[in-house]
Amino acid sequence: MKKGASHLDKHIATLLNFISTSDANQRLVIGLDGLSRSGKTTFSNKLCEILKEKNILHQLIHIDDHIVEREKRYHTGHEEWFEYYQLQWDVEWLTHHLFEKLKLSNELNLPFYDLESDTAMLKTIQLPIHGVIVIEGVFLQRKEWRRFFDRVVYLDCPRSKRFVRESEEAQENLSKFTNRYWKAEDYYLCTVSPKEQADLVIKEGK
Repeated sequence: MKKGASHLDKHIATLLNFISTSDANQRLVIGLDGLSRSGKTTFSNKLCEILKEKNILHQLIHIDDHIVEREKRYHTGHEEWFEYYQLQWDVEWLTHHLFEKLKLSNELNLPFYDLESDTAMLKTIQLPIHGVIVIEGVFLQRKEWRRFFDRVVYLDCPRSKRFVRESEEAQENLSKFTNRYWKAEDYYLCTVSPKEQADLVIKEGK
């Protein structure tokens, strides 16, 4: 446990050094990229805890909060991996209404998806005038979004390790992983090369 904590702390210290040496009068946008169950949420929560302790204004955005309704991403006629990679989010809409506004607006109006009702409701997020915006999610370095980040951290975790973190119920539906999730991940790894594009890679062993 202590080893894992110190491992995270080392990389968080690297980010804090970047933040502290950047222009205090601008917003910094930091992306925490990584495939499903790679530890992004744990890392982002830890980072935000430390930012709070240091009185650094910040806002955390989980990209999975902004997925679309099921009818737009299931049974669309496209292959399952394409639905997950390209249709899970309205990439173009988020480009214009989230990413392009990160440095220009003081607030964002974004759809928050509710799993139980399968609906999305617009809510307003306030952005700090000066400070850090942390965005956490999968496929963040796709070509439409990469340019909006000042720094990107990529959490590199083996598929075997990520899979055992899934619920037992999810693990039983292996075909969904094979046809939907893993093919999309492979496409991202091959076409975007997120490890090579990232400014910092956190590698978790087998």
